Amino acid sequence: MADYYAVLGVARTASDDEIKKSYRKLAMQYHPDRNNGTAESEEKFKEITEAYDVLRDPQKRAAYDRYGEEGLRRGAGGFHHVDLSEALNIFMRDLGGFTGLGDLFGAAGGRGQSGPRTGADVRITIPLTLAEVATGVEKTVTLKLLKPCDRCAASGAEPGTQAVTCATCGGTGELRRAQRSFFGQVMSISPCHACSGEGKLISSPCKKCRGEGRVRDDETITVRVPAGVDTGQYMTLRGAGTVGPRGGPRGDILVVFEVEDDPRFERDGEDLFCEVLVTYPQLVLGGDVEVPAVNGTVSLRIPPGSQSGHQFNLRGRGLPRVNASGVGDLHVRIQLWTPDAVSVEEEQLLKRLAELRSKAPAPQQKGFWNKVKESLGA
Repeated sequence: MADYYAVLGVARTASDDEIKKSYRKLAMQYHPDRNNGTAESEEKFKEITEAYDVLRDPQKRAAYDRYGEEGLRRGAGGFHHVDLSEALNIFMRDLGGFTGLGDLFGAAGGRGQSGPRTGADVRITIPLTLAEVATGVEKTVTLKLLKPCDRCAASGAEPGTQAVTCATCGGTGELRRAQRSFFGQVMSISPCHACSGEGKLISSPCKKCRGEGRVRDDETITVRVPAGVDTGQYMTLRGAGTVGPRGGPRGDILVVFEVEDDPRFERDGEDLFCEVLVTYPQLVLGGDVEVPAVNGTVSLRIPPGSQSGHQFNLRGRGLPRVNASGVGDLHVRIQLWTPDAVSVEEEQLLKRLAELRSKAPAPQQKGFWNKVKESLGA
């Protein structure tokens, strides 16, 4: 696996501006249009663009810093290695204004951007309970999405008519303008204003979709939520979103997870933490107590002479690791329960116990370093 920081030639502490500056320099150096489309330049261009696309995104970068490429698969559901077309789109999106380095340096061979546009991405939030997170679950969601118009077969033209080539741009969908600057001639490219960059015009728009080639309708999707997800994590359903105008491909659906707080637990990744109240006799004599688990309860044996505040670790009783093997732990801290009121009989027994304890040797106070040694097993 490549080191994305090394690919871009930046330190792991690099700022967003430093990452973008380094990417800009390398992208201009290895852009296929400037290297006659050689296989070596295309591979290098894809590699640096993939590294940039990860490091420019705070969530992806945090997942990569912690777990490497495996973290991207786990936390950014839908991550994949970019192909050349995606790399070019990322380059256009973030550096903008040119179809390629050939145009920037006054050479021919730029890649046109005409044709149907991709539909917009859709973002949805799915609420989950901790019990659903523990096992994984399928959720069915009904959305209002733009879908292909059945009257015009998504063309946008009234049946019996068809779109014509845009006379303004000649069907390229682009308008080019040469400008002279201190660095020489620069060719700027912008979408054609007459056809909105599609290269075609519709003289008789469809009466149902009004020339859009798409209509809004209900669509039901099923989301398979993997076990172990956490609030803020997301997955991408590629090609499942809104369809583009006039036959354009579908966008994506970004599914964001929101896990409901469970008052019984504190969560840290796949580990769960809880507190259980126990009585004085249970601490002194030991015994079994029921502690909460994600699904039901589990029995915990308290050994005689346990101290209030002691923590027990129940292995494999936590949550699954998302998209990976293994299960976290359940950490149970026991705390002494003091009743608000006692009966006459209980009061008499407590007074008798206090008398007996007053005759016993005083407990020895352990210093800080002794406690440290005990915790280290020394």
